[in-house]
Formats: sequence, structure tokens, C-alpha cells
Amino acid sequence: MENRLDDKQALLSQLPQVSRVLKHADVAPFLSQFSHEFVVHSVQSEIDAYRAQLLNFAGDKLPSKNPLDSIAKQVAARIGRMQRPSLRKVINATGVILHTGLGRAPLSADAQANLSQVVAGSCNIEIDLNTGLRGERTTHVEELLCFLTGSEAACVVNNNAAAVLLVLNTLAFQKETIVSRGQLVEIGGAFRIPEVMEKSGTKMVEVGTTNKTHLRDYEQALTAATGLVCVVHTSNYRVQGFTKEVGLGELSHLAGEKGVPLMQDLGGGILVDLQQFGLPHEPVARESIAAGVDIVTFSGDKVLGGPQCGIIIGKKKCVELIRRNPLMRALRCDKLVYAVLEPTLKQFITKDGLTKTNSVLRMLLQLEKNLAERAQRILHALNALNGKNMTIAIENTTAEMGSGAMPLEEIPSKAVSISVKTMSIRVLAQKFREFTPAIVGYVRDERLFLDLRTVYADDDNTLISAVKQILKS
Repeated sequence: MENRLDDKQALLSQLPQVSRVLKHADVAPFLSQFSHEFVVHSVQSEIDAYRAQLLNFAGDKLPSKNPLDSIAKQVAARIGRMQRPSLRKVINATGVILHTGLGRAPLSADAQANLSQVVAGSCNIEIDLNTGLRGERTTHVEELLCFLTGSEAACVVNNNAAAVLLVLNTLAFQKETIVSRGQLVEIGGAFRIPEVMEKSGTKMVEVGTTNKTHLRDYEQALTAATGLVCVVHTSNYRVQGFTKEVGLGELSHLAGEKGVPLMQDLGGGILVDLQQFGLPHEPVARESIAAGVDIVTFSGDKVLGGPQCGIIIGKKKCVELIRRNPLMRALRCDKLVYAVLEPTLKQFITKDGLTKTNSVLRMLLQLEKNLAERAQRILHALNALNGKNMTIAIENTTAEMGSGAMPLEEIPSKAVSISVKTMSIRVLAQKFREFTPAIVGYVRDERLFLDLRTVYADDDNTLISAVKQILKS
């Protein structure tokens, strides 16, 4: 033990000065490419990391006894990582269509094309090109949203959590908001309805029980202090069995009698009835408006298939109040969101076939036999690699929508599984993630699964190339 401590002290005393590392052959070339301050910062960070590694080391084998070379190598690796984009293309092979960690909704070709046009230079985000006067950015999508949902007015903010916060703050600040106990949901990223209500400045009043809430519960809770009745669609779970929730029509009638607005947070937000595609029914935004709900909020980057945003639709008098809230400017969307949202919404009014243009629905509705054909083609291309040290096979899997949408729906899918005897599954998965473009699958039973439902067919050849390069390395 004493010898090891002595070795640590000896290595600490040998830690090089920044100036020596800057002159090292692995580091010096960067001084002509980057600012001196940035390279110095990188060097100092790696020296500090090396020092911490020594001080915290408790194993038998000490780190390299050549700190200068080791630190220089790490500096070069650090700067090399900085030269590559941190945010870059990923092939989603997880089987989760709306994967939050991978950017949720894959964008359609027309949305991508419009985005590239808008970002190429200036755009008319707040200029009316007919009059030349100052315009309102919401007008780029408001008419579309009103037509598609039957609402009187609409506006857009940067995500649905912001939409819920903004509505609560506008319509029920320093007042009470009534909500069923069975709807106090938590979604990903610790978004909890009670906490959002608290931050909005409203006082939450719970009614009913976890599994049953009756109309009389709302009637008894409504007072002069009530500012809003809130309904939350429990999109990411289901309470089944002995349950009861009050219908939107009944609640709308009750709230209208009392002169209190009714709000619904749909979460996912669907503009078409999924039953026409053979899928389970999910609440459609138009149905909520037709039932008399005053304000409805939902996400743009879930089943809708657009960018991250929060869409607010409803009665004009309520939407106008929301627009005038000072928080609206803090939560508004930029040109990139509108550039993607507008063409996405237009997919729902064209005759081209929504399932052909909308990437989310296209992934969701792919025929299992087509996935099987793709899997067979990939397996055939990789057949030469199958042998004693590795196994590549086709697997029957189950995909899912993700992001809290359709939580109980299991979607049959096909995956290519890979296992290598000479490589840990953790290392194998990492190699795929570090490939260009990155490929993210999932690990199960010591095998890496690449689910084809969430992989574009155009990327199949990239998968084949990646497997060949990684397994031959």
C-alpha cells in the first residue's frame, strides 16, 4: 500500500505544466486551428482530470507512468470530439417510433424541404408580404389548425408543457383549478401536473378518487374562487376495471353554467381518428372542440408528426387572453418550428395520402411482411459473417409508439439480432452508436437488436455496411 501511495505521489509530481503539453506533437497542430484560449482550456481540463484519476485511484494498476503523453493523447481526443457535431444524424433502430431521446417524430420529406428553404436566408416570420406591415407569426398555421380541429382560434408555443403552464397562468392565476385525482399524471422529464399548476400560480383542487370521479364531485368543488376546470388525458397509462370519468360534454355543460372555462390537455394530440387504420381509438382534437371544451393543448412532435411545440386551440376569447400574456413571448416558437409545422399540417388536407407523406404514420402502419422482406435481404447480405464467433438472425419483436402515446398498443415488428462471442454486448452496442451515422438499437438477452420498423428502408444499406465494418474490425 505504501509503495502504491509513493507511486501516486511520484506521478503527481510529474504532472506536466500546460506549456509542455502545448508543445507536444499531438497537441501543437491544434494551435493553428483553434484559439489559444480554447486549446489551453482543453489542456488544463485534461490535466485536472488526470490528477483526479490519480487521487481517486484504488486499484492495483496505476495509470500510465508517462503523464505527458497520456494527457496529450486525451487532449487530442477531446478536441477531436469538439470538431465533430454533437447533434447529428442517428438511425433509430430501437423500435420506438417517438423516441424522446432521439428527437421524437421523424419529419416528413416536405417538412425537411421547407425547413431548408427557410433557413437558407431571411423569411417572413413576422412580416405580412401582402401589406408590408408587421405580422403575427401564428398566422402561418392558425387557419390550418382551426380548419383541422374546428376551433375558433389557435396559437403555438415551444412545447406542450409550456402550453399547459401558459393556459393555467392566463385563465386561473391566483384562482382554483379543479382536476380529477385520476388525472394527476407524470410524464417523461418529471413533468407533473400538480407541480406545473403550482408554478402557474393556480391552486389545484383535487376531486374524486384515483379510479372514480363523478359529475357531482365537480359540482361540489365549483365555487366563486374557481378559475378553470382541467381535464388531463392519461395518455401514458390506463386505469382499468372499476373506473369512472366524467364525459367532456357533461363537464362542458356544467362549466358553462357556472361561467368557468373548461381546459383539456390531450398530451399527444391527434388530428385524425386512428381507428380508420385499424388502430385503437385515441382522443382526436376535433372531438374535444365539438364537445364544448374551451381550450385544448397538445404536442406537435408526437403522433402529429411535426416539430417540438405546444399547440393551443379553442374559443377565440380564451386564445386572445393567452396571446396577450407576457409569458407568450418567452414561450413562443421560432421560424424553424413554423417552417416544419406548416407543411406537416398541410399533409392532413391533401389527397396524396396521409400514410404516404406523414413519417410517423408511415412507420406505424408498415406491413409486417414488408419488414420481414427487408430483414431477409439484410440477413442475406450479411450471411458470410455468420459463423462460430458471431450469430446474426431475424427476430419477431414488438415495437411501440413511445412518448406516452398508445401505451398499451404492441406493434408486431421484425429485427436483426447480433451477438459476438469475442466482444461484450456493451462494447458492440457502443461501436454501433459511434458509427457514422450513429445507429442506436437495444440490448436484450446478450444480443443487440436492430428493429426495422423505426429504420427507414433507405438506411438498410447503411445498416449492412455498419455491421460489416464493425464485425470485421
